Amino acid sequence: MTMVLRSLIGRSLTSVFAPAACSLSVLSANGTMPSGLQQLRASHAEATNTFLREALTKLEYPERLQRLLLTPQREMTVELVMQMDNGEIEVFNAYRVQHNNCRGPYKGGLRYHPAVDIDDVRSLASLMTWKTAVMDIPFGGAKGGITVDPKKLSERELEKLTRKLVVAIKEIIGTYEDIPAPDMNTDGRVMAWFFDEYSKLKGFSPGVVTGKPVYLHGSLGREAATGRGTAFAIREVLKALHMGKVADHTYVIQGFGNVGAWAAEILTEMGGKVIAVSDISGAILNEKGLDIKGLRAHMASGKKLVDYSEGTPTPSADILNLKCDVLIPAAIGGVITELNANKLQCKVVAEAANGPTTPAGDMILRERGITVLPDIYTNGGGVTVSFFEWVQNLQNFKWEEEDVNRKLDRKMTDAFKGIWDVHQEMQVPLRTAAFIVALQRVTRAEVHRGFD
Repeated sequence: MTMVLRSLIGRSLTSVFAPAACSLSVLSANGTMPSGLQQLRASHAEATNTFLREALTKLEYPERLQRLLLTPQREMTVELVMQMDNGEIEVFNAYRVQHNNCRGPYKGGLRYHPAVDIDDVRSLASLMTWKTAVMDIPFGGAKGGITVDPKKLSERELEKLTRKLVVAIKEIIGTYEDIPAPDMNTDGRVMAWFFDEYSKLKGFSPGVVTGKPVYLHGSLGREAATGRGTAFAIREVLKALHMGKVADHTYVIQGFGNVGAWAAEILTEMGGKVIAVSDISGAILNEKGLDIKGLRAHMASGKKLVDYSEGTPTPSADILNLKCDVLIPAAIGGVITELNANKLQCKVVAEAANGPTTPAGDMILRERGITVLPDIYTNGGGVTVSFFEWVQNLQNFKWEEEDVNRKLDRKMTDAFKGIWDVHQEMQVPLRTAAFIVALQRVTRAEVHRGFD
């Protein structure tokens, strides 16, 4: 048993976890120990496992403890049989994986996508365990989804499918058991249907899901939470690196959806200069700084980002390579790889998206001295305000938006301090430090709750 583990839990656990050589077979596909970071482009699941392996290696956890921490506690697969609008009968596969609840109720989103499968959901459930832990929110980790293309469904079919899912999984979810939330292709409307159906079955239960519309027991500040949290995270890392204030720097944002747009607006309000943004239609650049509120109004009117008059169109492929102080990937995963990491011209990468940097790309950024603010922390504002929404539902009392934002600021600040302290003490990258913080918190809870 290592000194790290002994100091973490505060007492000897030889009787529970016999000393063992450090083995990472739990996460290795072929049962062998990996030699450093994989130099192959990996899926999000593989990348998460690679970064977890690195943290586990630093902590030198024995194999028995690894198995306890990494094995999901419950997996459910159901088939949803539904009559479509045209009279045809379709069957949709749905999943809910509950990874760990030692720190509180399971928490994680529901995604509707044709590529959803049990492996994908299992990986994302694990990631939620570590995300809630690094943010020090009293939740565990879960994830769910339906294998469906929602674009091919009518609104009636989408509602019917959601309600069937609630009926199928109602016995394993609940306000104090497992609390779903929006994810890919789900939104406040879907959460409203979910809340309504569950309440029919179990009684009034607004806390059974988060991400609900504000007028239906949702939380003020939830829409901007992930982008606002990203801005707070950037502020903290700039301060820690002695780089000055947000207002002293330039920013490039890949992805101008909900997260990217709110991050851009809030960074601008803090005095920062957002010089380039992109979305699926293309990218625009303005070295003097874009008028973000004007751009958002332009897009809200139905116009394309690339048609904004105050920005110069630039190839989307070049957005990551533009010279700036802080690069914010806020779109999809796997965009910073071994093929382009050498071309980045930034000092900090703030991962507002999930898994935007592959392990191979991450290694190159480390070698180049580019600080990476990891996704497990950077985009934690969303789940943090989901927690606030849940608390408000329990209280049956709505907080003012200023209170939500102030509490989010405090959570992001405290979480960064925990990561930064480990980063300095153990001399590891911020990403590894974040996973170490999360693993230690979950381990402490598991051990002190006991095993009987």
